[in-house]
Amino acid sequence: MSVPLADRVIQFAYDPGISPKGGGLPGLSVLKNVVNTINMFGIIAVVGALAVSLGVWAWGHHTGGHQSEANGKKGAVVAAGAALGLGAANGIVAFFSALGSQVH
Repeated sequence: MSVPLADRVIQFAYDPGISPKGGGLPGLSVLKNVVNTINMFGIIAVVGALAVSLGVWAWGHHTGGHQSEANGKKGAVVAAGAALGLGAANGIVAFFSALGSQVH
């Protein structure tokens, strides 16, 4: 006796039996190294952006340029947020991956 197609689809949608594993394809260590390097360059760029933004903020404050001061403040906040995101990227992905693996 064969199982109806609808029952097979429901079983497949419930548990396809796929989970992330390391080492399945060659080059995983190279890919991790590339992503780590991109993250490092991003953090270095954020340090530069923060330094420039703080300089614009200080320059605008001391010269009375309210627009420059406001833009420096915005740049500093954006750079700080980018640093937070870059630093927390691995933890955020790990958190949501673990959360997603609990869905049944």
